[in-house]
Amino acid sequence: MTKILASLALVLLAGTAYAADVGVSVQVGQPGFYGRIDIGNAPPPVVQTQPVWVQRQPVQVQPIYMRVPPGHQKHWARHCARYNACGTPVYFVREDWYRERYAAPVEQGDGGHGKGMGGAHGHGHGHSHGHGHGHGHGHGHGHDSHGNGKGRD
Repeated sequence: MTKILASLALVLLAGTAYAADVGVSVQVGQPGFYGRIDIGNAPPPVVQTQPVWVQRQPVQVQPIYMRVPPGHQKHWARHCARYNACGTPVYFVREDWYRERYAAPVEQGDGGHGKGMGGAHGHGHGHSHGHGHGHGHGHGHGHDSHGNGKGRD
């Protein structure tokens, strides 16, 4: 009887572990990608000259570069948790730079190594561990869950 219960417990645990391994992958260059951009050595054109802080840290933290929808950028303190970036200085990259210099090489199969990328790898994976990417708000058009029906935050 003990062997049967032990076997049943192992089967249930294995099923739970398998179910927890489900995820969604959004690659850089795909429509709807928002989040941290690892740029390598060449800093991109940014929207503001100073990074945006929500919560300052007692230790020096390196700034990160992010691509986010305009409404998230405008109300960054409200949205920074989605990107795991509230305690980090953030530079928002310009949309034209992202499309022409960062996403275009990835879409063309260049892997993000061309057009002045400065060694960026084009993976789009930062320190958010999969949180905040592909949350479905797109470019702020259409309806969203904020209740105003205009897709703006």
